[in-house]
Amino acid sequence: MKFKIIHETKYTFNSEVYLEPHQLRLKPKGTSFCDLESFDIEIFPKPIGIKEQFDPENNVINFAWFDKGTTSLDIRSTSVITLSEYNPFSFIIYPSEYLNVPFEYSDDLKSTLYASLEKAYINQLLIDYVNKTLEKSNSTMDFIANLTKQIHQDFQLSYRHEGSPFEPNKTFELKNGSCRDLAWMQIHLLRNFGIAARFVSGYYYIEMEYPSYELHAWVEVYIPGTGWIGFDPSHGMVTGNTHISLASSSDFNQAMTITGSVRGSASSELTNYLYILKF
Repeated sequence: MKFKIIHETKYTFNSEVYLEPHQLRLKPKGTSFCDLESFDIEIFPKPIGIKEQFDPENNVINFAWFDKGTTSLDIRSTSVITLSEYNPFSFIIYPSEYLNVPFEYSDDLKSTLYASLEKAYINQLLIDYVNKTLEKSNSTMDFIANLTKQIHQDFQLSYRHEGSPFEPNKTFELKNGSCRDLAWMQIHLLRNFGIAARFVSGYYYIEMEYPSYELHAWVEVYIPGTGWIGFDPSHGMVTGNTHISLASSSDFNQAMTITGSVRGSASSELTNYLYILKF
């Protein structure tokens, strides 16, 4: 399957601002099932410099810097990708001590995965919620998959275009959240049970009669033998070849598609356009 992805983000300011350097995480990651054929990025006003580089977690960043004031910032990326068949269950968990929860990572893995094990406080209601799922699960992967399905079943998915993810306790209380809220909550539920988890931003393609796409967020967990494997609590599923990753990080701030700041006192309006066209 071949796809063309056009993603445009526009900020409109009510008075002139000066653009500080911006980091753009808009280039799809090449994987065993995702072949990136081409990528192009257009920015207006045109930056005086732009450099492609890798961040500390190996995400591709286009780092752009500017030299003049503006009343708008328009960023448009165009990607052409080919997706091949992918079986997310083609693995074995090894060594065997990771087959069931609870387990403890080796000292070497603990050091490597340290940031993805840092947990936020979750209250007893959330701990009880996870324990109910754990009690009826037969293995580590069964537990993570069941928790993903349970969140999908128990929480209403909503759309919130701006803002950081809610803290896990707030999302649990509301029983409602955006994809990033549900992902961030599940990450900390898993970390509190000793499982390394990180935040992923990207695109999710699904065929629909009237296509309307948004940026999406999901979870990746690390189990020896599986590597990093994705789970999508918004849809209650293990991720497949139509989950197209842009960035992943232990901290959601480092997986945002666009980060940067402006100098000035203007207010801004954000508009996003995302088109995924199947050839």
